[in-house]
Amino acid sequence: MSELLAKDVMVKKVITINKEASVAELSDLLIKNKISGVPVVNDDGRLVGIATEGDLIVRDADLHFPRYFKLLDSIIYLESLNKFKRNLKKYLGIKVEDVMTGKVKTVKEDTPVNEVANVMIRSNVNRVPVLDSNGNMVGIITRADIVKSMV
Repeated sequence: MSELLAKDVMVKKVITINKEASVAELSDLLIKNKISGVPVVNDDGRLVGIATEGDLIVRDADLHFPRYFKLLDSIIYLESLNKFKRNLKKYLGIKVEDVMTGKVKTVKEDTPVNEVANVMIRSNVNRVPVLDSNGNMVGIITRADIVKSMV
């Protein structure tokens, strides 16, 4: 039996959302399709990010200002100021582009399924877009797709 590849288990009809769409449109899309995340594309259809329920939850969470102390007229933050800035941007975001995760883990069509699973586990992600040799998105694989392929 030959090794299963990403192209063998991926979902070819990928639901996507444009980066300029509103956060409300994203919420509606996730609810309507009973999914927890979608690839985000630009006007040319190129993958630019992933938006998930987790990204939307940041908007509903309490925003905590980083703790700091003053030392010799300098402010020293006890928590990551960059993380605070990212969370603030998501908290205030009105476009998908503002709340999405920009660094997307992807795989190629010919990536073995066990490697896809390793990418998901190492990166702690539930879905990975599948790209062809030209970098075009041709599918998506979720953890559920991998489990189905094992049965």
